[in-house]
Amino acid sequence: MSFRTFENRHVGANATEQKRMLETLGFDSLEALMNAAIPESIAFKGSDALPEAVSETEALAKLRKIAGKNRVTKSYIGLGYYGTHTPGVILRNITENPSWYTAYTPYQPEISQGRLEALINFQTMVNDLTGMKTANASMLDESTAAAEAMLIARRGSDSASNVFLVDTDTLPQTKALLEHRAEPLSIDIKYFDASQGGAAIAEDCFGALVQYPGASGRVNSLGSIFAAVHERGGLAIAAADLLALTLLEAPGEVGADVVVGTTQRFGVPMGYGGPHAGYLAVRENLERTMPGRLVGVSVDADGNQAYRLTLQTREQHIRRERATSNICTAQVLLAVMASMYAVYHGPDGLKAIATEVHNKAASLARVVESAGLKLESSAFFDTIRVGSVDAKAIFAAARKHNITLHVVSDSVISIAVDETSEWADLATIATLFGADTSALAAANDGSSAAAAAANRLGGLDRKSAYLTHQVFNTYHSETAMLRYMKKLSDYDFALDKGMIPLGSCTMKLNATTEMAAVTWPEFGGLHPFAPAEDAAGYLELIEELSGWLTHITGYDAISLQPNAGSQGELAGLLAIRGYHLSHGDSQRKICLIPSSAHGTNAASAVLAGMSVVVVDTKPDGAVDVDDLRAKIAAAGDELAALMITYPSTFGVYEETVGEICEAVHAAGGQVYIDGANTNAMVGFSKFGEFGGDVSHLNLHKTFAIPHGGGGPGVGPVVARSHLAPFLPGHTMSPIDQGSYGPVSAAPFGSASILIISWAYIAMMGGDGLRSATANAVLSANYVARKLAHAYPLLYTGNQGLVAHECIIDTRVLKDRFGVTVDDIAKRLIDYGFHAPTMSFPVVGTLMIEPTESEPFEELERFISAMLAIFAEAEQVGAGVWPAGDNPLSNAPHTSQTLVEEWIHPYSRELAVFPVRGQMKGKYWPPVRRIDSAFGDRNLVCSCPPIEAFAN
Repeated sequence: MSFRTFENRHVGANATEQKRMLETLGFDSLEALMNAAIPESIAFKGSDALPEAVSETEALAKLRKIAGKNRVTKSYIGLGYYGTHTPGVILRNITENPSWYTAYTPYQPEISQGRLEALINFQTMVNDLTGMKTANASMLDESTAAAEAMLIARRGSDSASNVFLVDTDTLPQTKALLEHRAEPLSIDIKYFDASQGGAAIAEDCFGALVQYPGASGRVNSLGSIFAAVHERGGLAIAAADLLALTLLEAPGEVGADVVVGTTQRFGVPMGYGGPHAGYLAVRENLERTMPGRLVGVSVDADGNQAYRLTLQTREQHIRRERATSNICTAQVLLAVMASMYAVYHGPDGLKAIATEVHNKAASLARVVESAGLKLESSAFFDTIRVGSVDAKAIFAAARKHNITLHVVSDSVISIAVDETSEWADLATIATLFGADTSALAAANDGSSAAAAAANRLGGLDRKSAYLTHQVFNTYHSETAMLRYMKKLSDYDFALDKGMIPLGSCTMKLNATTEMAAVTWPEFGGLHPFAPAEDAAGYLELIEELSGWLTHITGYDAISLQPNAGSQGELAGLLAIRGYHLSHGDSQRKICLIPSSAHGTNAASAVLAGMSVVVVDTKPDGAVDVDDLRAKIAAAGDELAALMITYPSTFGVYEETVGEICEAVHAAGGQVYIDGANTNAMVGFSKFGEFGGDVSHLNLHKTFAIPHGGGGPGVGPVVARSHLAPFLPGHTMSPIDQGSYGPVSAAPFGSASILIISWAYIAMMGGDGLRSATANAVLSANYVARKLAHAYPLLYTGNQGLVAHECIIDTRVLKDRFGVTVDDIAKRLIDYGFHAPTMSFPVVGTLMIEPTESEPFEELERFISAMLAIFAEAEQVGAGVWPAGDNPLSNAPHTSQTLVEEWIHPYSRELAVFPVRGQMKGKYWPPVRRIDSAFGDRNLVCSCPPIEAFAN
């Protein structure tokens, strides 16, 4: 292997180090290790058709060529996606900064205080602008947030009705997604005209959604509509534009129960559809019905204020088939960007941006009206629709000026103004309608009189204040902003500081070259509903990546639309549902799921209209085939599917997977193989060839998209040909994606980060991907073997081997020494590590996944830390240190430890510098161990006053 190949850069251990690890395990080659670990019955025997690896330089050159095929015009399409200026200080120091994009979900809050503060800023921003009590830490996009709001209304309303009312002026992509999500749950979607006010609510409903402003740009008063919904026993929902809410009255001030939307236009490029941070906010008393993640304020062991995830953050794992949502992730990196946009601009800056947008739209409206043309609505924020015109001719004429408008119908065209719109472009657009543009020049003089004259908000001007917290009124110079973001990133532990050995989450190298093209304007500036000819580069990249992923998995078809693994699960199960219904098998609704499965599996099945039946697992972690056969027999012709994770959730390759698939197929069911652990399969086995009908993939795990502190992710769904017609479609797609319903707001979901996985596969090639898999398995087995004498290995497969991750049993330390899994996790912080996955899938254990990209030196450092912690536990057990006052129970130790009075029975040096020479590059956690129960009992989910941090 050449020293300069990307494979060599990606795989952490060199050939000599690999040999040393293999010798420890008793194998003479990686191939021998994999032959022993993977069951012969599922091993891939064919030739690999993936391309040969290209260099990093060649990959970037290829991406430049692909990007050059995209045509980025000045977009006036709107419909939830707008041009925006990403402040350079945010682009460089958040979006392109590995301190932010390589961080993990903040399940270890003591080492996540920076991103948790950024997220609580996000929640405060959303609360203030919407006028609501509590916002969560982001949603996947606006349309999926609307679907989640519908489900909140269904379980939270007093109405027995099964009707959900939707404003006819709702974004078209949201309408389609609501319809698709409602059908399996027997929810009846009906439409109403919000311009008619409360009189339009003419029947009982459990909820109603109003777009504010509407897709047409129209602004309607919400108060009478919401009052009428409440009279019917339903919950009132607004899908609101946050920038517009700086000028328009807040939905929460006129009776909204839930408000949803997107924060895309707060500095996040369109990116051909994503990723962007959606938002969801609720009124008081609905907090415990919210999906996703919620950041709250608590205290640490010293009583200092600290942030943590709160309430039912991982409810899928607790409630499983009773979960009300399958959302287990967020869009953290994008939420951080949006929150920082608000911090940087502040309330005055945001209002100035919104005022300019509205002034430009209103000025264009006036000159169009002066030409004798009629607008569909006289009250609007940023979008106008002009009727009785030759829409297609105007569209074509605008394209000659590099401007793209939105054709609503043959006689109606729409123009949506945004932050990037220029007066010269508005003048060009005006001329297309035969209008006199001199009035635009007058409006562009910047006078307050001109701005006042431009007001077309229909008397719904906002009177209340927002973003009054000091964080939004402090960091407006670039120097101040830079230092604030750096301070927060220093609080956090990410891959740029050390290993994050999380089982089930695959925190591996996110190479700079893979990330480079994401922020290129040719990729970032494209609207998801742009004409197909504008997206030729994107479509080429999508087609090539789709081909690679179907080949890797052994399937025939793919949809890249799901913008999270949970949405990929749902898409796959909806495909199975659609397939059964197409054969008249409407009774097939039972989904079998092993007890070891990830909690989102059961939640996704319920959302797909299925009933969950749990299959037992044996003591060794394998599926109990006898119990499976019994439950297949009991289900009879009601069996819809089996969901199974492979390798198993316990981190082993199960021998019986082929037999399991055959049994399900013989009973008429479909096999869903959860692809969360695909990184233990690539190059060695293919789901579609040993019995899978459909799978989802986590591109942020196997295919190098960074975790981003808890998002973004992509969860493509791959399937065999008979399920292809039932993969997600999209009514707004520039190309034919089929007629089946969508699971994401955009046709290709988070399209802009597909570039990362494309670059990873292109630079690794088939041989490199195979090497990555083998080295991931090697690293996991090496760590397991080296720790085995202190921490028993809970589950193994062939020859005592694991797959890409291992579960070690830390319960023995509690039984012998009184040391808990939490103590181990927090003490690892003092040693300079993020903890492995705690208590999943087995309570009281640690799941370790070292990945293929960690250097051998780092593996050894981790092993040494774990063994040192075991030795410390022995000291506790021997009575050297008391159970309630020792380095483990008091961990983590902050820098404050260096100056406070020392009253503990162990040394200060052992507390903060447990490793020789550590003081030179020490990571200091900003807070002590956080009291989770306090935060749940005292729920505060927005920015606390600065006085709260006085100590």
